[in-house]
Amino acid sequence: MSAPFRLLLVVGARPNFMKVAPIVRELQRDPATFAWRLVHTGQHYDTAMSTVFFDQLGIPRPDVDLGIGSGTHAQQTAAIMAAVEPVMLHWRPDLIVVLGDVNSTLACALVACKLGIRVAHVEAGLRSFDRSMPEEINRLLTDQISDLLFVTEQSGVDNLLHEGRPAHAIHFVGNVMIDTLLAHRDEARHLDIPQRHGLTPGEYAVLTLHRPSNVDDEKAFDRLFTAIETLATDLPVVFPVHPRARAAIAQSARASGLVERGRLQLLEPLGYLEFIGLLADAAVVLTDSGGVQEETTVLCVPCLTLRESTERPVTISHGTNILAGTDPRRILDAWRTVRTSGGRAVMPPLWDGGAARRIVDVLREQVAGEAAGTAVEATS
Repeated sequence: MSAPFRLLLVVGARPNFMKVAPIVRELQRDPATFAWRLVHTGQHYDTAMSTVFFDQLGIPRPDVDLGIGSGTHAQQTAAIMAAVEPVMLHWRPDLIVVLGDVNSTLACALVACKLGIRVAHVEAGLRSFDRSMPEEINRLLTDQISDLLFVTEQSGVDNLLHEGRPAHAIHFVGNVMIDTLLAHRDEARHLDIPQRHGLTPGEYAVLTLHRPSNVDDEKAFDRLFTAIETLATDLPVVFPVHPRARAAIAQSARASGLVERGRLQLLEPLGYLEFIGLLADAAVVLTDSGGVQEETTVLCVPCLTLRESTERPVTISHGTNILAGTDPRRILDAWRTVRTSGGRAVMPPLWDGGAARRIVDVLREQVAGEAAGTAVEATS
């Protein structure tokens, strides 16, 4: 019997945890074929942004925690590369699996590529076409050096083919984030999160902001709150505060005034189940997060994306997402549209809870192909 196929799964930040959980569950079903290890780079490292997700999603504790922590993009990427290389040299995986578009994704893909280790990218091909976004650079470069490209929506296939990636490397498998959401949606709703925070289901807005372009620029942040201040006269706004946004809130007279008047409720970062429970009963969600655009689509909750571009166009064509931009007038126009017509969604293709199974099926085909190739060499 041949040795199991060796996989190294890499996570680093909050979005990665939701993506890796269903893949881990599928791999656990086939220990004869796969031997795998989980590496956490520590890009997100505190309990609220990391540990609680392992607990709630049933992800095993990482085999290796690199403990990188925060820093500039260059510092963080370089530190991850230096720390993960000895892990790869020691474990010698047949393939590494990277997820999403964070610095850990690109850093680990680069190290693997230079060591001659194949790379699989989960959530490949998404493009905002805005190279001022660090995530866009991570996506572009990771896809260029990956051997297997697992795609969530048709736009990803189209983008990768346009960029010259070979068709045989591209696999449209669906969305592992949605695997996790569908598996935990009922559990999240049973937590009664709105009631715990004094909210009436269907009568509040949820706000999430974390992108540097929105929260590090005082004028940009205040501009967004010009619209949020008006919206808050219709609905109370709940804001689970990303660590990056804390200073911006303290410096914003508009945000502070809304808090004082009881129209903006600030929450600590929430665990996965608590956050989904909060989203599920919202009247509208305002966000600059890519993952939240997907989650609101499946939850059939109207979403206003506070960015000028999105790398997830299927959430607009099929989902409940409106690309509202950052201009207060556009945001309020989008809110009026939602208030008048509500949100209806058609489930995007293959967002059915089976993405992880399809990914592992492709990996199993790779193993079978290698075994066949070895057998041919042995008999020739």
